[in-house]
Amino acid sequence: MGITGRLNPVAARILTLDAGLTEAAARLRTGQLIAFPTETVYGLGADALNAEAVAAIFEAKGRPATNPVIVHVADIASARALSTEWTPLADALAQRFWPGPLTLVVRASMDVPSIVMAGGSTVGIRIPAHDGARALIAAAGCPVAAPSANRSEAISPTLAVHVAAGLGDWVDDLLIIDGGDCQVGIESTVVDVTGDVAIVLRPGDVSEADIAEVVAVAAAGAMRGAGPARSPGQAVRHYAPRCPVDVLPFGEIPAMEMVADNSVWLLWMGENPPQGERVVALGMDPKAVAARLYAAMHQADDAGARRIVVAGLPTGPAWVAVADRLRRAAVTKPAGVMDSGKK
Repeated sequence: MGITGRLNPVAARILTLDAGLTEAAARLRTGQLIAFPTETVYGLGADALNAEAVAAIFEAKGRPATNPVIVHVADIASARALSTEWTPLADALAQRFWPGPLTLVVRASMDVPSIVMAGGSTVGIRIPAHDGARALIAAAGCPVAAPSANRSEAISPTLAVHVAAGLGDWVDDLLIIDGGDCQVGIESTVVDVTGDVAIVLRPGDVSEADIAEVVAVAAAGAMRGAGPARSPGQAVRHYAPRCPVDVLPFGEIPAMEMVADNSVWLLWMGENPPQGERVVALGMDPKAVAARLYAAMHQADDAGARRIVVAGLPTGPAWVAVADRLRRAAVTKPAGVMDSGKK
């Protein structure tokens, strides 16, 4: 499948959609991996109905087999075809939010390989709100399984160069379709719609309040019972740079010596950020912050930051998705755990 670990792979190639669409679609049809843009983050894609191709995604990312992957389709009819039970909840939310950054977890058809579902019986599906992504899926003629195009636990990519830097050593001759900046910047909202009430499994750009305007939503933390994970993004540590991340309580001002420390990068939310070469002002609009967050973390990591400090994170429903990503990014990697190569 072209997975070589760090054994001198052919360099990744970055092509525009116009230049790379035909080749990328052909690669998907023949069981190879490609990376492509969506409105959320860049995805590492494979034919979702080809278990061997999907296994190559897990190997390239070093992804645990217990972590399911989301399937991307070009239209609602294709989504229905992957489900044995397209519930009224699924229909209502698809009609309202698709194409868009919302993944619906439904009961899977027999066509969906077990590896996609992490051994469970449900599959997460969405139609991306990115013209290029939908064009690629349509040209390939198959549903595309695509988690974020980065190593497991690392920061998700929002630029093609992020993909090349993070996965270029792990996939032989990786073709990356360049679609520019991802407009949403964080992963999709995931909602379980297998029952009578929607359950938000992962927060994202589509908020719980948005969903509640359309269907009934279960209380936060509700589950459908024990069993395999129904959504990605559940790991305690995730979306993390190489260096440690500290998230200061809202209202706490970083000490001046912290701002002056050449090894520390400060991500500032709100007005009146401190001045400094290693201060990234993210603003105070939650959607704008989400769109810039991963790029800022990549910038700090690539510059050799020894620590990233996040200040000014507000509380409240509008900030749930950003807070979720930062909370997981701030979990310290266990001592002695290394990115050890091909898995």
